[in-house]
Amino acid sequence: MSFDKSILCDDRRTRVLASYDTGDLREAGALDDIVGFAARLCDTPVALVTLVEAEFQQFLARTGIDQDRTPSDISFCAHALGGPDIFEVVDATRDPRFAGNPLVTGDPYVRFYAGAPMLSGEGVVLGTVCVIDTVARPLGLTPLQREGLALLAKAAMARLDDRRTSREQGEAEALSRQALEDSEQRFRTLADTMPQMVWSTLPDGFHDYYNARWYEFTGVPQGSTDGEAWNDIFHPDDQDRAWSVWRHSLETGDPYDIEYRLKHFDGTYRWVLGRALPIRDGDHVIVRWFGTCTDIHEQKMALDEREIISQELSHRIKNIFAVIAGLVGFAARARPEFAPAATDLRQRITALGRAHDFVRPHSAQSRPASRQDSLHGLLQDLFSPYSGANEERIAVSGEMVSIDDRSATPLALLFHELATNATKYGALSIEGGHVVVEVENRDDLVMMTWRERGGPVVVDPGVHSGFGSQLIELSAVRQLGGTVARDWRPEGLVVTVEIPAAALSRDKMPHQDHRARH
Repeated sequence: MSFDKSILCDDRRTRVLASYDTGDLREAGALDDIVGFAARLCDTPVALVTLVEAEFQQFLARTGIDQDRTPSDISFCAHALGGPDIFEVVDATRDPRFAGNPLVTGDPYVRFYAGAPMLSGEGVVLGTVCVIDTVARPLGLTPLQREGLALLAKAAMARLDDRRTSREQGEAEALSRQALEDSEQRFRTLADTMPQMVWSTLPDGFHDYYNARWYEFTGVPQGSTDGEAWNDIFHPDDQDRAWSVWRHSLETGDPYDIEYRLKHFDGTYRWVLGRALPIRDGDHVIVRWFGTCTDIHEQKMALDEREIISQELSHRIKNIFAVIAGLVGFAARARPEFAPAATDLRQRITALGRAHDFVRPHSAQSRPASRQDSLHGLLQDLFSPYSGANEERIAVSGEMVSIDDRSATPLALLFHELATNATKYGALSIEGGHVVVEVENRDDLVMMTWRERGGPVVVDPGVHSGFGSQLIELSAVRQLGGTVARDWRPEGLVVTVEIPAAALSRDKMPHQDHRARH
C-alpha cells in the first residue's frame, strides 16, 4: 500500500489537529503509562504515542527512544492514517516501502512496526499508539496484542479529547468572564451617568450595588448602606412604611413603587420616588432587583403649594355662593312681592354650592365622607336636607357611577329641581311620602330613575314649559347630552333620565382616532 501524502495537508484534518493543545500533556507525562503498558503488552523495546502533522511526527509520549519527533515523510505512522485498522510492517528490510527508509537503514534500525490509529470524534486519524522492534516478526502481533493496542489507542484519544474539552471550557469561561466584566463595566458607566440614583439587590433584597449618584446625594461612605442599612437614610416617619412596601414586593414579586423622604448630604430630607422591578430567569425565578430613586422634592413642594392654593380658591368660591344666597334673601326682605322667586333662586344657588363643595379640592380635614367621584355620594350629600328626623325621605340605590367636576353642577341642578317639585307638589309634600332614585349602567348609557311614592294623587299638568322644567331640560339634555322622560302615574311621578357615561366622567370618554382628522 503506497502512502498518500495529501492526507497530511488536508484542510479538515489540519483544523482538527489545531483544536488539540498537546504541549502540556507531553510535559505532564499524562500518556507515559499508555506507552509503558504498550511496550510490555507487545514485548517491544520502543512504544510511542504520536501525532502526525504536515511537516513532523510529534511524540506525545515515548519509551525506548530519545527523539521527540521525526519528519512526517519518513514516518511509519503516516501510513496508518489511511484507515481505522492496525497498520503492521513485519519486516521493514523486505518491504519495498520502507527498505530504504533512514529509520530502517540507520538508528533506531526499525524492523517491526505496529500502529493502532487514534480516531477523533470528527472521524479524522490524528496519529497512533505504536510499538517498534529491532527484530523482524514474520507472524506479527498476536490477536490479544492487537486488541490491547487498539484499546490503548482509544484510551490515548480519550485523554486528548478530555484535554481539548477542558481547554475549550476554560476558553469559554474566560470569554464569559470577559463578557460579564465588559457588561458590568458598561452598566456601571451607564448607571453613573444617569441623573437618578440606581441600586440593585440580590433576590432576598440584600442591597449590594449603588451608583455614584447615590453616594453624591446621600454623602455616605461607599458600602455603608449595603444590606439593610439603606433604611437608616430614610426619614424616621417613613422607615416602617418603606420596609412594609419593600417586604411586600420581595414576597410577591410586585413592582416596588413608593414616595419617601431621603436624607440629603446637607442634613435635610428630600422627597424621592423609589421604584424597582425584578429580573427573572427562564424559569420565572427572580435573580435580581434593579431600582432607582428620583429626586422629586421640588415637584412635591410645588404640588403641595398648588393644592393649598386650590383649596383656598375653592373655599372662597363656596363662600361666594353663600354671599350670593344671602344677598338674594336680603333683596327679598326689601321687596316682599319677590319673596317666592327669591326663595327658589336661593335654594338653587345653595344646591350649586353643595355640588361645588362636593367636588372641589379638599384638605384631609374638610374632605366629605362620601367618595368625591361617586354619583351616589353627590346625591346623598344633595338630599341630606330632605331627610326626616327618623327616616330617609329620598333613597339612592343601584350601581356605582363615576362623575367629575364637569358633570356635578348640572346633575345637582337636575335633582335639586326634582326634589323641590316633590316637596311642593309631590311625594315629599305630605307626611309618609318618599322617593327612590335607581341608578343603572347600560353599556355606554347611565339610566337614573326618579320614582315618587306615598304622595298625593298625581295628575298630568299637560304643560311642561315652566322654569323648573326648562332647567331640567337644560341640565340633562343640553349640558349632558341626555334625554328626560316623565310618566305622570296616579301613584307618583316617575322621571327617567338617560345620560351618556362619557358625559359624566372624563375617564369614561372613548379614545379619539386622531387619524380621522386628516
